[in-house]
Amino acid sequence: MMRGLVGALVAGLVTARGRATGSLSPKGQASAFLLGVLATAAGWGFAASLVTFYVAAEALTRWRAEEKARRTIAAVPQTAERNSTQVFANGAFFTAFALYALHHPNPRWRFAALGALAAASADTWATEVGTFLGNAPRSVVTWSVLAPGMSGGISGAGTLASVGGALLVAITGAFTADLRDWRAVAVLTLAGVLGALADSVAGATVQSKRWCDRCREWTERRVHPCGYRTKHRLGMVWLTNDLVNFICTASGAVAAIVLARLFYVPS
Repeated sequence: MMRGLVGALVAGLVTARGRATGSLSPKGQASAFLLGVLATAAGWGFAASLVTFYVAAEALTRWRAEEKARRTIAAVPQTAERNSTQVFANGAFFTAFALYALHHPNPRWRFAALGALAAASADTWATEVGTFLGNAPRSVVTWSVLAPGMSGGISGAGTLASVGGALLVAITGAFTADLRDWRAVAVLTLAGVLGALADSVAGATVQSKRWCDRCREWTERRVHPCGYRTKHRLGMVWLTNDLVNFICTASGAVAAIVLARLFYVPS
């Protein structure tokens, strides 16, 4: 109960700042507040991991935001606010497994929670850093060149950044959520990177892709910057990038469970 009350205070302050800076929509703020309270109720370590992820993700998103927007304007919708779907895509599996771990002592559930969050962090870092610093991204499936920002693309800078994002959550989580072992850090980092890779594969294969007949370009926008309404051509019409992020975090959770079973033996 005390953790929940403290979580409500901290989550209220953090999400209010996110709303004030324009990084959260009103529904996004409410969703982030809920996840923050539940994560804190599950344990201080989970709360620390979530706050670390959110602060780093917000800072990276705001870093060179105008330049990144110019590079990706033709490919993806331009909005700085995270809505409730995006918030839940990044944090729902983490929070659910964290709450489950509260009443089930097997460490696999802590690994699952932190693996999901590490994947969200790896994907966010890969996107934000790769968009600005990376060369032209290539499809993870066909290796063809993609427009900056298009889902399914990877770059050298983005891949290195994904390792950094996963490692940040792995270190924070392992040493605050009662894992306290560098093997756990390695497992969680690898799980996060694999989750981000699954996101790229899903983005390249099953995510909805649209086509602008006027500009002859692939895009994820319903209306292209030229003003022309685009048409769905590839993937599942309902499967947007926001929903693919659920695949990312679920994959990170599953990878963490499997890798922990193979390589982590508590001392």
